[in-house]
Amino acid sequence: MDFSLSSEEQQVRATVRSFIEKEVMPLETEVLRREARGEAGLPRDELRELQAKARKAGYWGLGTPERYGGMELSAVMQSVLTTELGRTFVPFEFGGHADNILYAGTSEQQAAYLLPTLEGERISCFALTEPGAGSDATAIRLSARRDSAGWVLNGEKTFITRGHEADFCIVFAVTDPALKSRGGITAFLVDRERGWTSSPIPTLGEHRIASLHFDDVRVPGSAVLGEVGHGFALAMRWIGRGRYLIPSSALGAAERLLTMAIDHANSRSAFGQAIGDYQAIQWMIADCAVALEQSRWLTLHAAWRIDTGLDARLASSMAKLSGATMVNDVVDKVLQVHGAMGYTRELPIERWYRELRVARIYEGTDEILRRTIARELLAGRDVPGHLG
Repeated sequence: MDFSLSSEEQQVRATVRSFIEKEVMPLETEVLRREARGEAGLPRDELRELQAKARKAGYWGLGTPERYGGMELSAVMQSVLTTELGRTFVPFEFGGHADNILYAGTSEQQAAYLLPTLEGERISCFALTEPGAGSDATAIRLSARRDSAGWVLNGEKTFITRGHEADFCIVFAVTDPALKSRGGITAFLVDRERGWTSSPIPTLGEHRIASLHFDDVRVPGSAVLGEVGHGFALAMRWIGRGRYLIPSSALGAAERLLTMAIDHANSRSAFGQAIGDYQAIQWMIADCAVALEQSRWLTLHAAWRIDTGLDARLASSMAKLSGATMVNDVVDKVLQVHGAMGYTRELPIERWYRELRVARIYEGTDEILRRTIARELLAGRDVPGHLG
């Protein structure tokens, strides 16, 4: 059993870490200033400039197929590099990627939506959640009614990432109320110019989300993504990807935060000695380190199962649950180690404290993940102690 990365993979990770440290982390102070003024921490023009630098260095479309100009990295390497991105709170991401379900589009749809999104010319959003349908995606009510020219959409979506910036959305609507998840939900590609509107939602952190409103929004039949009635399966394919990448990012944040705690424990003195000499501080640091490594191997195991073509539902659910709860516990302990300074905005800890809380909610709440894990085990689809 070999847990090491190849020399080439280690070099890729080192190069990405260097890029993040030299090009992205120096922006953190300015990002905090902008966010305090209610502005975007990293404006789109600056994001694209950074992405262009990364592209010149060969980093473009980490998981995007090579035929579309991407790197087509394995799930394990995507996880490793996402961990490097997670080491900073600057909202940077490598360019050249698009929602994975856009590849299900026709050649015309790919030309109009997928390719421009890969190039950064268009911004998409994934619109599934509604005010009355969060974890239970089958409860969505936004409707799509056929008419002589195509479809008419009515309803509301909420908590949509990039919903206020996007110029088109992938929206899921009920096309047959009698069937719902068994074939009554359809995905549509809808340009903003078709008439849907958005309104931003203030949040605890800096995660930018919005509500989308559809009031007799008319789209042609060619707006259907995939097949009529097959939207629910597409939605689940999209959600499944996040269940190993979200904990991957959490690992990076936890690594950076734990490093801050270690440095502070060694440099801060109280009662004549470094606070790291006190057992209470030592135990918090030790618990963070153990939890971090547990989550790392759960996450990499989930990615490995994806790469080998094995069923990764249970492993991914475990990774997401572990990573989300771990990073929230780590940031809480790191703040405690820093005492009053950790609570101020002079350090980025409070920023992470606010932002990381959402990891336990989106792409599967803690409760839903526990439900999924238990059901897989109770149904005998997986056995405790089975490593394959």
